[in-house]
Amino acid sequence: MDGQRTEVQRIAELNDAFRTTFRGGQVVMTSSVADLPDCVKATALQIVARFDAFTDENDPHGEHDFGSFELVGRTFFWKIDYYDKELTYGSEDPSDPEKTTRVLTLMLAEDY
Repeated sequence: MDGQRTEVQRIAELNDAFRTTFRGGQVVMTSSVADLPDCVKATALQIVARFDAFTDENDPHGEHDFGSFELVGRTFFWKIDYYDKELTYGSEDPSDPEKTTRVLTLMLAEDY
């Protein structure tokens, strides 16, 4: 169990490092977010980078891979997914950055 906990902690650390810097992966947004004014998109990305309101409810696996927030009267979600280096398949080991490309998707709640 300790090995599993350590792996989850490593995934959370990698997700936090990516989310706060947007380095080490790719950031994408749904078309409904892309259509918003640039100032709203910029603010939304700043909120994602500062997000630290992880709870058992929104982070049940402890990986810091999801969040939601309100902005300009809209509910936004962000989600980190783990892919292989070619972005073809899921990563075989999200705790290993050599085997994983993180992709953060910013979306409106209604896109989900």
